[in-house]
Amino acid sequence: MAVNSFREDEQSKEVLKKVTLLRLFAYMKDYKKQIVAILFIMGIIIGVNVVNPILMRIAVDDYIKENNINGLFVIGGLAVVINLVSRYCMKKRIIMMSRVSNKILMDIRQELYEHLQKLSFNFFDKRPAGKILARVIGDVNSLKNVLNNSVITLIPDFVTIIVVLIIMFIMNVRLALGAMAFLPLLVAGMYYIQTRAHKRWQIFRKKNSNLNAYTHETFSGVRVVQSFTAEGYTSDTFKGLLDEHQQSFISAIKLNNFFWPMVEVSWGIGSAIVYFIGVRLIGSEAITSGTLIAFSAFIGMFWQPIMNLSNFYNQLITNVAGAERIFEILDTEPDIKDVNEAKIMPTIHGQVTFDHVTFGYEDHIKVLEDVSFEIKKGETIALVGPTGAGKTTIVNLLSRFYDINEGIIKIDGVDIKEVTIESLRSQMGIMTQDTFLFTGSIKDNIRYGKLDATDEEIIEAAKSVHAHEFIMKLDDGYDTKVNERGTKLSVGQRQLIAFARTLLSKPKILILDEATSSIDTHTERLVQQGIEALLQDRTSFVIAHRLSTIQKADRIFVVDHANILESGTHEDLLQAQGIYYNLYMAQFEAIS
Repeated sequence: MAVNSFREDEQSKEVLKKVTLLRLFAYMKDYKKQIVAILFIMGIIIGVNVVNPILMRIAVDDYIKENNINGLFVIGGLAVVINLVSRYCMKKRIIMMSRVSNKILMDIRQELYEHLQKLSFNFFDKRPAGKILARVIGDVNSLKNVLNNSVITLIPDFVTIIVVLIIMFIMNVRLALGAMAFLPLLVAGMYYIQTRAHKRWQIFRKKNSNLNAYTHETFSGVRVVQSFTAEGYTSDTFKGLLDEHQQSFISAIKLNNFFWPMVEVSWGIGSAIVYFIGVRLIGSEAITSGTLIAFSAFIGMFWQPIMNLSNFYNQLITNVAGAERIFEILDTEPDIKDVNEAKIMPTIHGQVTFDHVTFGYEDHIKVLEDVSFEIKKGETIALVGPTGAGKTTIVNLLSRFYDINEGIIKIDGVDIKEVTIESLRSQMGIMTQDTFLFTGSIKDNIRYGKLDATDEEIIEAAKSVHAHEFIMKLDDGYDTKVNERGTKLSVGQRQLIAFARTLLSKPKILILDEATSSIDTHTERLVQQGIEALLQDRTSFVIAHRLSTIQKADRIFVVDHANILESGTHEDLLQAQGIYYNLYMAQFEAIS
């Protein structure tokens, strides 16, 4: 199975930026009313900005020239009023658009999170959790400025440029052409830069993902790091990844830094040309001083939006790589999903059939090959064998965490591929040796097995597995807070809580994968009583290396070499003196 580690850059598909941007902006459809209101406010701001130079020209040519003080006060008062309105609109625009963009980010992040939950184990097996977190958190956050400025900058500034151009050409064609002289050169330069910058920002996102993956991995395994005094090694590795991250950023930002000088040089030269032409034309072509002053203001209004659009374009080049990575995940189809017209799984009774089942995590390596067996309702089946023999694979296939390559798996005669995944797994209880507790109280962790369970049901489940006694000895009892690793509790205590959680769900089929491996002998004797009660009249699969825990199983399957080599009761297999006999005697001798 090919695994993408923190040392490897993720592979990405080439997608047209236009397609990515249109898909990103499509999220705005749910906020049409708010965006229309924002655009209306922007229209007021643009109108005021356009009127200001015109008022200036009128003041210079009509009132100052005629020494009309009253007219100047009137036009000055009008300018103050409309500009105060404009300032208020600017503030309102920022608040409204920030709310919209934040809601869109929440929508994208929620959609991404829900989609990730639908993806199969195979997806998570192939990539570090840190790289997934980088997409859910960092890549989504990178889109905020793009969404904000797409409404605040893109549309209003584009409209401003068109309106100002029309006014400038009406005022004087030669001055307008002079102001635009270097615009074609700017467009060509921006296109040249963006074709190279985008790839560099893609590399930066990948290096950022690698850094996140390693950080998450080392802090998740910090006890191992400290136990083996490997802090120096991990620090050196982190520094190497940090250097790659830094160099990729510097490489990308160098190109982006060319945007501003190009715009400013074009702006400056355009202004110089306008003043050169304007001064020469004053008097010769009836260009008044007011017209030239107004025109100089319009030059700023022409180039400032271009500066803003250049900044927005810069942001697109910088952050569109984040959008590509998000949509790449959203476009990943789950390996395991409901078939068309999948049925709801009826209430499970517990008959299980494996009919010539073949499966491998990779095509050329078979973990199970042509496996067939039938389990009756209420039977307890123990799976034993060496590590990697396929014991856990059998129960993973039964739970449909992976799909088989060949054959068929049925429960009560129903092909598990023909029913919805939710209706299948909701009737199964799975407990592994890798006990995971969520941040919260012990009560909350047990209730996870049945979200609407009462406190009485939780306590009853805990008593059944003999967890109640140690829980009540804790300072806050069932309200004791634990973190996701449950470091305040022993490994055995964590497993008892997880066992109570599984029992509370009242599963129709129970799977215990090394569920008692971390429980001491005294606690195991107590919990075995709860296990026996739980197994009663319920089809169960028990995976165990400690053979003393599965002697009462109805049947024991010895799994090895991709198949079931022996099957029978504990006594039958001992009498046969085969593989199981040798395993049992080896453990018996080791204990004695």
